[in-house]
Parts: sequence; structure tokens; C-alpha cells
Amino acid sequence: MKVLLMCANGLSTGILMNKMNQWAKQNNEDLEVKAIPIDDYLSVYKDYDVLLVGPQMRYKIKDVQKAVTDRPSAVINPSDYALGNVENIIKEIKRMIKEEK
Repeated sequence: MKVLLMCANGLSTGILMNKMNQWAKQNNEDLEVKAIPIDDYLSVYKDYDVLLVGPQMRYKIKDVQKAVTDRPSAVINPSDYALGNVENIIKEIKRMIKEEK
């Protein structure tokens, strides 16, 4: 499963990306996470299964969903984002993928 995290310039989601990749390794989960600035997603989104937007950029989700109709995308829950609650974020990703099928 490949997840693209997007925020203003990729820095705050970079912290979450590291936590998610570390969690995946510790839990033998097939997961690859990348963080980028939201303005760059159109050039790379096709390489990912799920697109997640940081809460601080939630106003951009409609643009993302309009441009990308063939994969799930959502805003990360603000409390899960702030706390780095990887397990809750992974549950949400799995739910999104299941709904997409």
C-alpha cells in the first residue's frame, strides 16, 4: 500500500511519514509513505493508492478530489495528525481502500 501525504511544504507531514514508515516496519505492514508539498501532487499521485491531506491544508481537498477521481483521498483527522496516531490513520486508510473497491 502506497500513501501520499500532502501539506503546505511537506515538512510537517514528513514527521508523520517517518512515524508511519517506522510503524509499518515494526508491524510487518506492507506500507510505503511519502510526504510532499500539496502543490506537487499532480506529478506523482498515480504512483500512490491513497492521498491524504494534512488538516492545515483541508481547504485544498475539494481540488484534490476533483483532479483525482480514480483513488481515494481525504483530510487526516486533526487529532490523529497532531498526536501522530498512526494506528488510527492506518485504520482510516484501510477503510478508504475497502470502500473504493
